[in-house]
Amino acid sequence: MPPTAGATTRRYLSKKFAPTDWTAISAQFDHLEKVAALPDVDLPAWLVQYSELQAAIAEEGTRRHIDMTCATDDKEKEKAFLEFAENIVPKCQPRWQKLAKILLSHPKRDSLKAERWGLFMRSVENDIALFREENIPLSVEETRLEQTFQKVTGAMTVTWQGKETTMQRMGVYQEDRDRATRQAAWETTSKRRVQDRVELDGIYDKLVDLRHRMAKNAGFDNFRDFAFRAKERWDYTPEDCFKFHDAVERLIVPQVRRMQAERKKALGVAQLRPWDLSVDINDNPPLKPFEKSEQLFDGCREMFRRVDPSFATMIDTLRESGNLDLESRKGKAPGGYQTTLHEIRKPFIFMNAAGLNNDVFTFLHEGGHAFHSLLAKEEPILRYRHAPMEFCEVASMGMELLAFEHLDVFYKPEEVKRAKRKELEGIVNLFPWVATIDAFQHWVYTHPNHSRDERTAHWRSLRKRFGGIEDLTGYEDIADCAWQRQLHLFTSPFYYIEYGIAQLGALQVWANKKRNAASAVKQYQAALKLGGTKGLPELFRTAGIEFDLSERTIKPAIETVVEALAAV
Repeated sequence: MPPTAGATTRRYLSKKFAPTDWTAISAQFDHLEKVAALPDVDLPAWLVQYSELQAAIAEEGTRRHIDMTCATDDKEKEKAFLEFAENIVPKCQPRWQKLAKILLSHPKRDSLKAERWGLFMRSVENDIALFREENIPLSVEETRLEQTFQKVTGAMTVTWQGKETTMQRMGVYQEDRDRATRQAAWETTSKRRVQDRVELDGIYDKLVDLRHRMAKNAGFDNFRDFAFRAKERWDYTPEDCFKFHDAVERLIVPQVRRMQAERKKALGVAQLRPWDLSVDINDNPPLKPFEKSEQLFDGCREMFRRVDPSFATMIDTLRESGNLDLESRKGKAPGGYQTTLHEIRKPFIFMNAAGLNNDVFTFLHEGGHAFHSLLAKEEPILRYRHAPMEFCEVASMGMELLAFEHLDVFYKPEEVKRAKRKELEGIVNLFPWVATIDAFQHWVYTHPNHSRDERTAHWRSLRKRFGGIEDLTGYEDIADCAWQRQLHLFTSPFYYIEYGIAQLGALQVWANKKRNAASAVKQYQAALKLGGTKGLPELFRTAGIEFDLSERTIKPAIETVVEALAAV
């Protein structure tokens, strides 16, 4: 669990201020409005004060979110999270809007130099353009539905070999050498997910409707276009995403299918089934990099140290401050994430580690996010401490590949080759899945009145377009709701193309490392330190890579992976 809130970075807020009741928070908004009206106001200093209040309120919400996801079955933590989301956040929104309007119309606005404040002001203007009072209650209901999704999926467990087991811990059985065991494990977990299909469909129906209404209220034809503006995607368009989908279909899907055909031949099976996709094709036992989360941390810490000693020092601060929750357990929300406690400026890593090879790369991934947060923490303006998500994922995926050569920390030489192959195959497989999830969202939100049958039919068409050669005969109901496994569809709409864009960036970071490791790491660190003070193209350039999601970048990137696969 994260430590008790602190106020070590406060310059303006009282150390006694706790953003837990509206009266105290409202008084701070009043104070900011009065300061802005003073004739001798120092506007940049006022913006730091403004940012301090943002950070304090955001951290309170983040702490409650962490507590809730770490224990979705704890009613008190659920209550605390919803209380803040329903009673504090909605009241803050119009007050933030008022402050933003004061800033934009301020007589000293022109004194803010564009080089420093241009991106910030564009972001503030965008917020004002999108804000609608009538969307506040819809946003509250959206948060409640997202939390319900977390609660439903967090409660999913199965009985396996006489014991109650989390879904994440069942992953190891997909690498079992015995095919019957793999099949039984896959069927057990998949059928468990199907049990909640109708409830999750209902949650998603409501989310789609809410989000469409929010978009219409803001003057958009559909939520897709609203989301692109809300996410400040200034540097690419839906059409660029469609070109990405097409390039993946042409260049990468055939490679995935070739890899699966080779797997089918090596396993000697008549049909490649979904439970055949993770097992070692040479009949080796499952990779077992660690038993306990402490071993995962220590091993990854050493990998970070080898990339650059400063990364080991940074990751130590998370353990020292208690900002880690790594092991899978009942009642814990699925997946993994890194979030930042904005006031104390420390990251928190959440995982569901179960002793798998994938857990190593998940920790490396979330560690990259944490380093991004720590390297940018000296920036006084909260908005500038966070880069666009397309580059945030370069930080995480780039770290996976920067540390790629150090898997001997966990494995013997022959196992290192297997682990590398799994990671490289995972990169190839990622692109079609990104295209699938992104294309699915484009269709869902530009067809907001679709029926569940129409949604299923479109999902099937996308899996035919981007899927592999595995045979799902007899399991069509499981295949039809496979999209429900992707929590981003529920909790972070339109957040997925970022992984494809960032993977292309990370592969360029990796290519740079092969040419000059020290220079590549230095450029990577320099870009992370910029936070969000620069736009996407410049952040990519600072890292020594190019911002591009077209075939021009996809083709050489995937060729690099295929060549590396041939060498392991």
